[in-house]
Amino acid sequence: QVQVVESGGGMVQAGGSLRLSCAASGRTFSGYAMAWFRQGPGKEREIVAAHISNDYLFYTRSVKGRFTISRDIANNTMYLQMNSLKPEDTGVYYCAASVSNLIATTATGYDFWGQGTQVTVSS
Repeated sequence: QVQVVESGGGMVQAGGSLRLSCAASGRTFSGYAMAWFRQGPGKEREIVAAHISNDYLFYTRSVKGRFTISRDIANNTMYLQMNSLKPEDTGVYYCAASVSNLIATTATGYDFWGQGTQVTVSS
């Protein structure tokens, strides 16, 4: 049974940093896309960043230069380092994993989801 579990959310002031972790179990996702999505209050779920390899990444425009996605393939773990956080980054952050070797930017492109972790950025 595949499980994807996020951790690391919390509350931080604007300008602060948080690091999210995502641990996958039940199968390896080496060579397949994993991604971070978020859903803000009253908003639709949107992609934040995705990773297949260090040469094949995606960041949504609003987080470029502030967030860094990375993976520890050997341990089936993914991270999201979030710096210079803004109040508009507030939301529930979800880890998603796929069995595709292409990066999808919509939620329908991912097969496995975590339960989400809350990130709150105060002004």
